[in-house]
Amino acid sequence: MKLWRVGFVKRLSKRPGVLVLGLLVLLAPTHSLPVQAEAPRVLPEGKLPPDRRLQPLKDLDGYFPLAVPESREAWQRRAEQVRRRMLVALGMWPMPTREPVRAVVHGRLEQDGYTVEKVYLQSFPNFYVTGNLYRPQGKSGRLPGVLCPHGHWSQGRFYDAGEGEVKKQIAAGAERYPDSGRSPLQARCVQLARLGCVVFHYDMIGYADCTQISFEVAHRFATQRPQMNSLENWGLFSTQAETHLQSVMGMQTFNSIRALDFLASLPDVDPQRIGVTGASGGGTQTFILCALDSRPAVAFPAVMVSTAMQGGCTCENASCLRVGTGNVEFAALFAPKPQGLTAADDWTREMDTKGFPQLRQLYELMGARDRVMLASLTQFGHNYNYPSRAAMYDWFNQHLGLGHSTPIVEPDFKRLGSDQLTVWNEQHPRPEGGEELERSVLRWWHEDAERQMAALRPKDAESWRRYRDVVGGAVDVLVGRELPAAADLEFEQTLKHEESDHVSVAGLLKNEPAEECLPIVFLHPKQWDGEVVIWLSAQGKAGLYEAGGLKPEIQRLLDSRVSVVGVDLLYQGEFLADGKPLESTPRVGNPREFAGYTFGFNHAVFARRVHDILTVVAFARSHEYEPRAIHLAALDETGPLAVAARAQARGGITRLAVDTGGFRFGRLERIHDPRFLPGGAKYGDLPGMLSLSAPDPVWLAGERELPDVVQAAYLAAGKADAVTLDSGPEGNRRQAAVRWLTGQE
Repeated sequence: MKLWRVGFVKRLSKRPGVLVLGLLVLLAPTHSLPVQAEAPRVLPEGKLPPDRRLQPLKDLDGYFPLAVPESREAWQRRAEQVRRRMLVALGMWPMPTREPVRAVVHGRLEQDGYTVEKVYLQSFPNFYVTGNLYRPQGKSGRLPGVLCPHGHWSQGRFYDAGEGEVKKQIAAGAERYPDSGRSPLQARCVQLARLGCVVFHYDMIGYADCTQISFEVAHRFATQRPQMNSLENWGLFSTQAETHLQSVMGMQTFNSIRALDFLASLPDVDPQRIGVTGASGGGTQTFILCALDSRPAVAFPAVMVSTAMQGGCTCENASCLRVGTGNVEFAALFAPKPQGLTAADDWTREMDTKGFPQLRQLYELMGARDRVMLASLTQFGHNYNYPSRAAMYDWFNQHLGLGHSTPIVEPDFKRLGSDQLTVWNEQHPRPEGGEELERSVLRWWHEDAERQMAALRPKDAESWRRYRDVVGGAVDVLVGRELPAAADLEFEQTLKHEESDHVSVAGLLKNEPAEECLPIVFLHPKQWDGEVVIWLSAQGKAGLYEAGGLKPEIQRLLDSRVSVVGVDLLYQGEFLADGKPLESTPRVGNPREFAGYTFGFNHAVFARRVHDILTVVAFARSHEYEPRAIHLAALDETGPLAVAARAQARGGITRLAVDTGGFRFGRLERIHDPRFLPGGAKYGDLPGMLSLSAPDPVWLAGERELPDVVQAAYLAAGKADAVTLDSGPEGNRRQAAVRWLTGQE
């Protein structure tokens, strides 16, 4: 008799053939072999994989540089990806329905060279954008328009710094006059109107007249509200809101878009000459709006764009938003249009050397080097003071074609009080707000998205492509990765074991650019027919084994001459120091119970586990003998992970055998559930992800019937018979799945 022996070469990740499937199978003398009865450990007991994801999470105080690409074409591709990430994260992919603008404008006040009016308009049903409209006197024809979000100053557009503070500001050279110093927000609106612009100064949610959702909820939310956590009628910050990508930041951004709709619709505004400017949180609104909407011609986000702190308020953060990107890159999306910025003695203080040089380099790449400017005024604290406003006036004068000589000097004006500026009065009563209004807005937002998704449901090849563009484009963001390049992967063997019919090799599979490292085991039959099954389990690679040896379904695959791969995904197996399954996902140090503080900067554990699956798939595909089929099996709670991986593998997985267990993201009740995925429920939930498997074969269990969207996708792709729905007894599913995977039924 003769025995198979295996020779294995380590660390060959830079060329094909690194996978254990490329083992050199040789003849050797017979000797007795022990039977391996449990999953092999790759690392010594107590040692964790050297994986970057086990380190502390990134938060809003991290470092967010801009990587300038080498070509315009590369930037255009990157810009499309970042812009889509922003739209998805903010609940605007697709955009909520925008009804025609029906603004109410009233209460005209005649001032020195300008007028002030009160404005309110609906953004969401029964939810209003409020603000003041400033117009120049003595001007005719189409005038430039300027949109002014205010930022986190107390009382918003009603802000009054007080007499004592303005004296300090004047003494420090930050302001020139008492009234403009007490209300720098009004000051810029007044001066822009005097320069010939129509200015709309609108409220952030929770400020001034926009209090249907309170300041405490929108900006100070800290603790989950049990009464707002519901599977059917939820409120902001709940698990349901997060799985549907509904956030204060999304609402506020939609308000900005509707404010721009209003301004651009005015008969005295030239829609081709619109600028946007705000500071602090208003700076965030400025660069977010200008990144997403093509209408603004000039932007001036003050004291906000930086590689450091990205915005600390709940209204400036959203799940998925800044994963792999940040504010400097958001600002770069406005290129090559003219953009001015300011820096102060705050988190923007290093912008002159960290962030702005790269932003200017990007503008230079776009042939517009002189269209970006930074006024670095770090002698002042966080502000939109007179020197900052003066820089903005000169910038808008130049790029909106205002025609004034420079430098522009801001004169004094008569400050108006909140009683003069407020939108609401007896003739225009304040609308109802509170928790029921909050629920109704989110309910409409959800139902509007559902209507749009229903209209997208594929019916033929053309509608299937449109559906894939929207749903596939969203899942790209939610999961955040496709198949990695084979050249980025490396396998390091740590042990090898021979059985009579197969060889077991274990080691670390590394994705080097991502600094990820997976304990993995390969079971290779000595007579291999070229097929591989990646077998997922909630126990990781230990799920291939039971007392006495391999599980029957794994042995059957080997008997069918199929290689089997087992892997410890993140927080499985050797990733667990105490061996206990992960019950709650890691979170950043911020104690406030807002998902966006963690998942706005980091992939969810669910997404990271999907990344691991994609790494294994890419590794299997890199085999130099070209495996003719790579299958994926997930017949326990890992089923949803497999569905998401198949959606992202782009044909890299030949067959998928999955038991979903009826799982739905929309039924989760905790934002730190390991199965939580921001946005997971919005695009048809798990069936929506599964529909992206079309036209490739699927064996499906755990569903009472084939979900409608899956059926529609496969019909539209012309492969209605590619889905096998298993409705047999649960105890027989693994055997049925193996028969299907091996082509025996």
